[in-house]
Parts: sequence; C-alpha cells; structure tokens
Amino acid sequence: MLAYAAGRPAPGKRQSSPHALLIVVSVHVALLAVVMSAKMDLPQRIIDGPIRLIKIKPDPLPPPPIDMPPAPHAVHNAPTISDRPQIDRISPSNTVPVAGDGNIVDPGPVAIAGSAALPAIPGPAIAPIHHDPRLLTPASELKPPYPLSKILTEEEAVLRLRLTINEQGRVVGVDPIGRADPAFLEAARRHLIAHWRYQPATEDGQAIASSMVITLRFQLDG
Repeated sequence: MLAYAAGRPAPGKRQSSPHALLIVVSVHVALLAVVMSAKMDLPQRIIDGPIRLIKIKPDPLPPPPIDMPPAPHAVHNAPTISDRPQIDRISPSNTVPVAGDGNIVDPGPVAIAGSAALPAIPGPAIAPIHHDPRLLTPASELKPPYPLSKILTEEEAVLRLRLTINEQGRVVGVDPIGRADPAFLEAARRHLIAHWRYQPATEDGQAIASSMVITLRFQLDG
C-alpha cells in the first residue's frame, strides 16, 4: 500500500496545454486580419476643392405685342436707349404746352429742324479800312502871301478853315469856320488851291474825296 501510494502521482493543479494557447492566439490573429482586410476594401473618401455655384440667368421674357394690352402682373423689361423717343432740343418752341387738367394743348404747326431753312444770322460788320489825306506840299510853299493892306495896318489873323480835297489830292474848296477877315480869307483861298497838294484819303485801298479842318496863322515877323 505504501509503495502504491508513493508511486502514484499526487493530485495537483492542472497545467495549461501549449497547443490550446497557440490556437487561441491564431484565432485572434485571424480575426484581426479579417477586420483589417474589411477596412482596406472600403472606398477611400475623395476630397475635392470647394463647391462652386454657377448662377444661370433665365431667358428674358418676350415683350408683349404692341396692339395687345399687357397681362396683369406681367414683368416688362426696361426700354433701352435706342427704344426711347428722341427729344428735339434745338429750340424752346419744340416744347408741348400742357393744360392744368393734364391734357396736351395743340400749339399749332411747329417748324421742325430740317424741314425748313433757318434764317441766316448776319455776322459782325467789318469796318472798312480808312486812311486820312496826307499833306505833300513842302514847308517852303505852305505860307500864303501876306495881304498888302494888312501889312500897312500891321494886322494879324488866325483862320480856321475847312478844306475839301478831291480824289486826286487837290484842294478844291476853302471855307471858313467862324468869323474871318475877307482879305485874309481870300489870300489863303487863292494860295491853298494853287499850291497845296495831298495824298488823297483812301477807303479799302480806293481813293476818295475827303475834308479836313486846319488852322492858318497870319503873323508879322519881328
């Protein structure tokens, strides 16, 4: 009995089998591989840029017929510049008067630009080019002879004379301005008509008759 008891293995705690542990590890690895393959089969998310919105303009509505009144609540396009009536702004006469009740008053026939010739506006008047006569007589021949009767009485005189000069520059008239002694006036008239010469006055290059006023002194020397 004692020998039998000594040779029998003593009862104790059962040890784990290495094969069972290997099986468990293999099962977990297999499950992990299945899960990983399932994730790899999922489609990858495609990341694109931001989404752009494109606005599409609707086609404009056709304008209603001219003879037909527009339907209620219809939307009309604003008239373009070419569709608007042209306003004639040439003169204030083209304006249309309106009465107080809003009715247009017929102003009668109005001349429209282009239908009738406008009156010509005269331009500024151009003054003709005028040149006064110019004395050509030398100084030695200017003095008329002193009247003999006035030398004896030692009288002197100052005459204002209006000379008339023709187109050839000759003195054709000697007229006094104011009172003048007849003796002095006659001596001056004879000498001026016989000896004084002028370059005639001109107007636009054409010689013309003219007149001028001079002062003539009769004075004794000494």
